[in-house]
Amino acid sequence: MEGRLINLPSGLPGAKVSALTDSSVLQISGGHSLHGHVEISGAKNSALVIMAGALLCSEDCRIRNVPLLADVEKMGQVLSALGISLKRHGDVLDINASEIKTSKAPYELVTQLRASFFAIGAILARLGVAQMPLPGGCAIGARPVDLHVRGLQAMGAEVQIEHGICNAYIPKSRRRLKGAKIYLDSPSVGATETLMMAATLAEGETIIGNAAREPEVFDLANFCISMGAKIKGAGTSTIIIDGVTKLYSTEHTIIPDRIEAGTFLIAGAITHSELLLSPVVTEHLLPVIAKLREMGVHLIEEPPNCLRVLPAKALRATDIETLPHPGFPTDMQAPFMSLLTLAEGDSLINESVFENRLRHASELNRLGADIRVKGNTAFVRGVPMLSGAPVLCTDLRAAAALVLAGLAAQGKTVIHGLHHLDRGYDQLDVKLQNLGAKIRRLTSTGRDQEFMSNVNTTPAKITRK
Repeated sequence: MEGRLINLPSGLPGAKVSALTDSSVLQISGGHSLHGHVEISGAKNSALVIMAGALLCSEDCRIRNVPLLADVEKMGQVLSALGISLKRHGDVLDINASEIKTSKAPYELVTQLRASFFAIGAILARLGVAQMPLPGGCAIGARPVDLHVRGLQAMGAEVQIEHGICNAYIPKSRRRLKGAKIYLDSPSVGATETLMMAATLAEGETIIGNAAREPEVFDLANFCISMGAKIKGAGTSTIIIDGVTKLYSTEHTIIPDRIEAGTFLIAGAITHSELLLSPVVTEHLLPVIAKLREMGVHLIEEPPNCLRVLPAKALRATDIETLPHPGFPTDMQAPFMSLLTLAEGDSLINESVFENRLRHASELNRLGADIRVKGNTAFVRGVPMLSGAPVLCTDLRAAAALVLAGLAAQGKTVIHGLHHLDRGYDQLDVKLQNLGAKIRRLTSTGRDQEFMSNVNTTPAKITRK
C-alpha cells in the first residue's frame, strides 16, 4: 500500500483513500492457495446512505465501522460542499450537520456517485429546498430517479428536472413535507431510502409500499431510529414512518458488508482454500450460502459472527437469477460467474436487475473461460483451468470478479481499471496479501510496461466436457 494512499484536502479531514490513478494495475500470480482470517469491513452501501442520513440531525452523529473507500471519500466531499463538518479517526466518522450552508450539491461529485443523490430527501426535509444533479456511478444499466421524484411529490414537494438538475422545494404554504401513502413500482433501494429519510421529518404518517428489503435499508432505519425517528417495518415490504419535528445526536455502527463477505467466500472456494471470515451476519448471506453449498462448497457457521469456508473436492455447475433481496443479489453475480467458469458442467446466469451487467464475461473469456452472452443471460461452460492475461475492469463488481479469476488462473494476470475496485472494496489487495495471495499493486508505468511484455496473452485452450 505504500505510495498508493494519499491525503485529500477536501471530504474527510485526515482520512486516507486510494489514489485513483489510471496507471495503477494489479499483478496476480495465480494458482496459490490462501489461508487465514479476514476481517470484513463495514457495508459500503450502508455507510454512504447513513452519511446522507446524518443530514437529518442538527447535532453530532458518530458513525463506526466506516470502510476506507473512494466512494466514502466522495460522499464526504459532497457533504463538505454543503457546509457539513466531518472528522475521521480510523473507522470512526464524526458528522455535524448543525448548519447546512447550501441546498445545492456539487455537479462534478454527484455525477460520479449515485448514492449522493439519495441525500435529496434529507436536504429537502431539513431546508425545505434541494438542488441535486442527476446521479452517476457504474454504467451497469438505467437507474432512473422517477420513483424518488414521484414519492417526494406525493409528500407535497414541487419537483422539476431541468438541465440535468433535480430541483425540489416545499411550497411556502407548508413548512414541512406531509405524510403520504406511497407505492413503489419496483422495490428500489435508493427510492426506499430517500423517501424514508424525507418522511422522518414530515408531518404525519408515511407508508411506503413495495419497499426494498435489503439489509442496508434496515441499517439506515436503525440509524434514524437511534436519532429519535419513528419507523416500523424496515426489512419488510411495507415501511411506516411517523414524522417527528427534530432528530438528536447518536452513535451507530455500520453492519458488515455482505458483498465483501461473499467475495471472500468465493475467494476461498475458487482457490480451494480454508478461510475464516468475521464479522458476518449469515442472515444477510443466505442466498449466497445456499448457492455455494449447491456447488459443493463446505461452509461452517461459528459463533458468534464467523463463517468458515473449506476446500471443495469439486465444483458443480448451477443456475443463478438475480433478484431484489431476499433473492440472489445482483452485486454477487459477477464474482459467481468467475467461480462457475471452473465448475463441472453448464451453468446459466440470468441478470434480471440491471440490463448492462454482463460485460465482464468477455474479460473472463480472455482468461480462458467459455461464456456466451445473449441479452441478459450468460451461458457458462466450465473449463479445467484459466490462464493469466491482461484484463480490464468494467464496473465495481466486475473488478472483483477479475481478481477472483486471477487468483485461480495459472500464470500472471494484470488487471487494469482499478478505480472501479477502489470504489467499493476496502484494501482488497492488502487483505488478500495477508491471506497469502501473490498479488501486488504496481503504480510505475515503466514497471507496468515491462510486466506486460512478459504476460502470456493467449487464452487457455478450452476443453469441452
